[in-house]
Amino acid sequence: MAPTTTSANTPVPAAPAPRRRRPVFHPLRVAAVQRLCADAAAVSFDIPDELAEEFAHRPGQSLTLRREIDGRDERRSYSICSPAGDRPRIGVRVVPGGVFSSWLVDDVRPGDTIEVMAPTGAFTPDLSEPGHHVLIAAGSGITPMLSIAESVLAADPRSRVTLFYGNRRTDTVMFADELADLKDLHPTRFQLGHVLSREPREAELLSGRLDAERLAALIDGLVDVPGTDHWWLCGPHDMVRDARRLLGDLGVPADRVHQELFFADDEPIRTVRHEEAPADGPVSQVTITLDGRSTTSPLPRGTTILDGAARVRPDMPFACKGGVCGTCRALVTDGEADMRRNYALEPSEVDAGYVLTCQSFPVSDALTVDFDS
Repeated sequence: MAPTTTSANTPVPAAPAPRRRRPVFHPLRVAAVQRLCADAAAVSFDIPDELAEEFAHRPGQSLTLRREIDGRDERRSYSICSPAGDRPRIGVRVVPGGVFSSWLVDDVRPGDTIEVMAPTGAFTPDLSEPGHHVLIAAGSGITPMLSIAESVLAADPRSRVTLFYGNRRTDTVMFADELADLKDLHPTRFQLGHVLSREPREAELLSGRLDAERLAALIDGLVDVPGTDHWWLCGPHDMVRDARRLLGDLGVPADRVHQELFFADDEPIRTVRHEEAPADGPVSQVTITLDGRSTTSPLPRGTTILDGAARVRPDMPFACKGGVCGTCRALVTDGEADMRRNYALEPSEVDAGYVLTCQSFPVSDALTVDFDS
């Protein structure tokens, strides 16, 4: 676990209430790189005193990192694994062929400088209310869960956490030592079940894939469903989808189920093109409000709001551009937009009019989108 400091001796203040952050990247010094397993590492950052408030995070939030590769502005969003109050620390697993993840895991060293945006994300529990939280994760989906579990248990002695964590083998488990330490520290309040798909366990229930059937058996044997306050899901799309469907069948209210995806493994991330839009074809007059300033310009209806607006507002916030991270979330306050894909917004957010601008296209003649809401 990372020490509770921003520099040598400066405590990190409690995270403030959710707010819109300007898409500003700050050069941060890498404090430590810890190898977690053969293909994963945890990277922590030193936070200067003047940025301590801006980088105070809530459990489950993410950091967006930026790096120029062959003249391209590449950005990736990584979940914070440290609890609220600690210096920000991210967990990274190498993606095959990934130029960003392999660089972070294999090449970055303490003392290096990386451009980082302030924490974002709404995959966060309310630490002011005690409760029982059930976390269901697979692979690198454990990263925000570690932050959530540690923060919830530290916030109130009445809170409890149950974690079901799926991996292939013991040697692929991220944060194995930290989870064991957390179990030792809270033996009666933290229930941990490691499920391995390619390595036999003594308990048959914990041997195999963390699919819907196995998850149903685990919940039936170990969880009081009516007595659970919140459910947190993070991992591959199939696992999250099956878990959500199972919880619906068990009568769990939708507003108590929260999900986050690192990637949609059954649907390739859309390739983003940056060529100029053709002069002909339908356009919409789109007003973008960001950081208190509004800009109106004609945007082609065949181009996403994010890509179209970026031509006149280069400060647009984004990370994955695949509908997964939620960095480009904004509120449609007037007009209509068509959101083609969503793996980041809760149903209540969609009902309220929020969209992921990287996946949304103008539909009406006039459209107003507010990033500050």
